[in-house]
Amino acid sequence: MKLMAVADGAGIPVAIHATSASPHEITLIEATLEQRFVAAKPERLIGDRAYDSDRLDAQLQIQGIDMIAPHKSNRIRNATQDGRKLRRYRHRWRVERLFAWLHNFRRLVTRYEFHVENFLGFVHLGCMCIILRTHF
Repeated sequence: MKLMAVADGAGIPVAIHATSASPHEITLIEATLEQRFVAAKPERLIGDRAYDSDRLDAQLQIQGIDMIAPHKSNRIRNATQDGRKLRRYRHRWRVERLFAWLHNFRRLVTRYEFHVENFLGFVHLGCMCIILRTHF
């Protein structure tokens, strides 16, 4: 099972999506953005080298979202990102911190539920606890 997350600049969860482990992360970005907790779409997404895709960049650009990801070492086409954008890549650790916060809830460390919907419900409860803890 794959758990996809989008976090804001402070590491607070904006969107969470769970699905099977088979599809690549690039194909799950649209579904993850549809599952967001807030109405506004993010201005930019920061991802690792796996998100280096011209087709993904074009799809997100239509929606007004800027994708920041370092290029793969075997990239054939010309580079599309310059150093100024890639400076934001160093803030990607905030999403990793969100997963560390979620793993503070023992129920989420190991998936005991058979149905994905039940596990996703517990993940949403964990996200609500994180949001309430940071805002109140």
